[in-house]
Amino acid sequence: MAGTSANEQLFDHLVRAETRLYNAVGERLKAEHGIVASQFEFLRYLERHPRSRVADLAVHFAVGIGATSKGIDRLETRGWVRRAPNPEDRRSSLVELTPPGRDLAAAAGETFRAELAALIGSALGEEQAAAVIPVLAALRGALEERNAGLPAG
Repeated sequence: MAGTSANEQLFDHLVRAETRLYNAVGERLKAEHGIVASQFEFLRYLERHPRSRVADLAVHFAVGIGATSKGIDRLETRGWVRRAPNPEDRRSSLVELTPPGRDLAAAAGETFRAELAALIGSALGEEQAAAVIPVLAALRGALEERNAGLPAG
């Protein structure tokens, strides 16, 4: 990529790699579990952070609250999550996995890890992948600190 800065090259590689990874993981999750990648991410988050608010998910994934709430509605319709009253704030609810949601998160998690091993592990190996983590974590942290890229609604 002659004539382009390191930042431009990094952006291009990050975005294209992320898009391909997300699509490939999503295709595998859809084929094996009938869910898309964004649904899996919500389930996985709730597995690790039980009784979260919709706003917590929205901030974590840098997605609007309206879109996050609709995503939770879809999971609730399928019986994978439920909303419970938030004792600290009557205007919000807490979202948690149901038993079928926990089962799905666990099964899809195995598929997710296997697909990452096939896609990332086979290309980079554990050592190279581990070396990239601090760099991406620092970039993500700086962006989060600035609230860069958060949707307005």
